[in-house]
Amino acid sequence: MMALSINIINKSNNELPCYSTKLSAGLDLRAFLPSEIILKPLERAMVPTGLFIELPAGYEAQIRPRSGLAIKHGISVLNSPGTIDADYRGEIKVILVNLSNENFIIKSGERICQMVVAKHETIQFNRVNELDDTERGAGGFGHTGIM
Repeated sequence: MMALSINIINKSNNELPCYSTKLSAGLDLRAFLPSEIILKPLERAMVPTGLFIELPAGYEAQIRPRSGLAIKHGISVLNSPGTIDADYRGEIKVILVNLSNENFIIKSGERICQMVVAKHETIQFNRVNELDDTERGAGGFGHTGIM
C-alpha cells in the first residue's frame, strides 16, 4: 500500500508524528510546552504540538484520545474526534480534559493523542418532501431494546 504524502512543519523539538506499530491507524502526537501543565479534575486545557500540516483536498485529520491515557488517567480529547480540515494551516492544538479525580501533569514531549488522516466525501443535498421508507423508519436511540 502506498503512503499518502503530507507536508508538515515541526516547530517543536519532538520527533515527527509516527505510528506505534506497523498496522496502527493513528499517529501519536506529542505536547510542545514551555513548562508542564497541571490538569486538575474536570479541568481542560489547549495543548500545543508545534505541528502545522498541509492536507490534500478530500482529506481530514481526526484528533482522538489515546486509550492508555483514558483508562489509566481519565484523560480524553474533549471534542473527540477533533477535525482538522484540509484548508487549515494553523498549529495543531489539542483540547484535553481530565475526567479523573486526581491531578494529571502534562509534560512537553508526552504523547497526548493520536491523529488519523482519512479521506472524506463532499456532498450536495437534494431537497425532497419524503424519504424512502425502511424497516427501522424513525426508530432512534434505544429503539431495539437492551438485549
